[in-house]
This record gives sequence, structure tokens and C-alpha cells, in this order.
Amino acid sequence: MSARMKNPAMVLSDAMQGIPLLYKAMHKGGVEQTTLELVHLRVSQLNGCSACVHAGVQTAKKAGESDERLHAVAAWRETDFFTDAERAALELAESATRLTDRSNPVPDDVWDAAADHYDEAQLSALILMIATTNFFNRINITIKEPAGATWG
Repeated sequence: MSARMKNPAMVLSDAMQGIPLLYKAMHKGGVEQTTLELVHLRVSQLNGCSACVHAGVQTAKKAGESDERLHAVAAWRETDFFTDAERAALELAESATRLTDRSNPVPDDVWDAAADHYDEAQLSALILMIATTNFFNRINITIKEPAGATWG
């Protein structure tokens, strides 16, 4: 499998200049890296982005995430592998990704559950991870970036 074209962020290299700053800010937000990686993985699963699912699993494992939990992310509601805070982050990620599933995409109960576990800086980090993952998912799906592809 090969992509339709080079990644647009590589073709228009100026597009990549802000991305490292986003990630740096996210990781300074006070959310555990493993939680951010779980959020990234779940968003990528929902969007069907094989490149980001593949990369997300690798990055999560480097951050110390277990195979058992990674295999269960798609069915996180049906396991006891995740903390209440992680569950709230995953629910927020799903709601903020599946915007057309309901008239109020991120209802108050979803927001309140996340706000019960995370302060404003942490919520900001989670929202930025969700948005950035959706950004990359849409690029990779459009160009058919294959899992395991390397940029550059």
C-alpha cells in the first residue's frame, strides 16, 4: 500500500512549524502521557486512521502502556482496565470527535465528568490532543497514508 501523495505537511513544510509547539504545550498540561496516548488512540480508532492507530500504539507502548489496555481501548466501557479519570477523557474524546452523532455533541454530563477529574490546564491539553489527532487523521485518511509510513 502506498499513499496517494506525500503528506501535505511535508509538501508545505511551513505547516509543520507549529505542531511541535502544540505537542509541547499538551505535555505541559499536567495530564499523564499514557492518558494522552489513550485519547489519541481512541480518536484514531473512531476515525479509522490506520497510520495514527499504528503510531499511537507504538507511542503508547514507549510511554509504558500495556498491551492489555491498548487492546481494550476500543471497548473501554466494557472493561475495568481504566480509571474513572481515563474513562472521562475517553468519553470526552469520543464526543468531541463524533460531532454529528447528536445535536449536542459534547453534552454537559460528558464535560462535567471530565471537569471532575481534570483542571482547566489539563482539559486544555486533552482538547488539544483530541483536535490535533482529528487534524492528522483527516490528512492521513484523505491521502491514504498507510500504517507504518514514515515522513520525510
